[in-house]
Amino acid sequence: MTTVIDRLAQVQDRIAAACTAAGRPVQSVTLLAVSKTFAADAVREAFGGGQRSFGENYVQEALDKIAALADLRGQLEWHLIGPLQSNKTRPVAAAFDWVQSVDRLKTAQRLSEQRPAGLAPLQICLQVNISGEASKSGLLPAELLAVAQAVAALPQLRLRGLMAIPEPTADLVAQRAPHRALRELLALLNAAGLALDTLSMGMSADLEAAVAEGATLVRVGTAIFGGRTPAPAA
Repeated sequence: MTTVIDRLAQVQDRIAAACTAAGRPVQSVTLLAVSKTFAADAVREAFGGGQRSFGENYVQEALDKIAALADLRGQLEWHLIGPLQSNKTRPVAAAFDWVQSVDRLKTAQRLSEQRPAGLAPLQICLQVNISGEASKSGLLPAELLAVAQAVAALPQLRLRGLMAIPEPTADLVAQRAPHRALRELLALLNAAGLALDTLSMGMSADLEAAVAEGATLVRVGTAIFGGRTPAPAA
């Protein structure tokens, strides 16, 4: 029977091969294990395989999991990668290390105001609707610079970069195009004076394309934890 640790090693091998093909050092890409809908025991198993960064989509599920794994809190890095409603910013600001799904200045302002003073700044990515899908959350490229500059000025936050969930496709060339567009947007923001270093893009089905286009963080769930049960309420 294939275990979480076995699948984790397989994904790490895929990332290493993609980095080699792209002429990049393997250390330049961080694996975020997306543990949404999986129990705390699965996270603990992945931790035993060396994984330290975990992504969650649903706030209450994540808070319960963080509490269940409190003994590992100093060794785990928790990322919120799902939609964040404004009435849930306070617990998120207190419990997470990263929020990758910020798509409104108001959300960032609330996170900054509610981040406890004794904690390190909350690491932030702005989510971009890179494929222009009506069903997807995210900032449009045209509004990105103004929002990024405003978020970067907020206390208690550190703007790190951009995140996107491109429209799925099985074709490698087509997969690369939105990842390239996100990389170019990050370059434009840096040219405008922002010092950003994170491109969160690529998942189980397209991580090779994302790494080829400069991803620094890939979000992989199914390939590590297996198929998912229906999602809980957010």
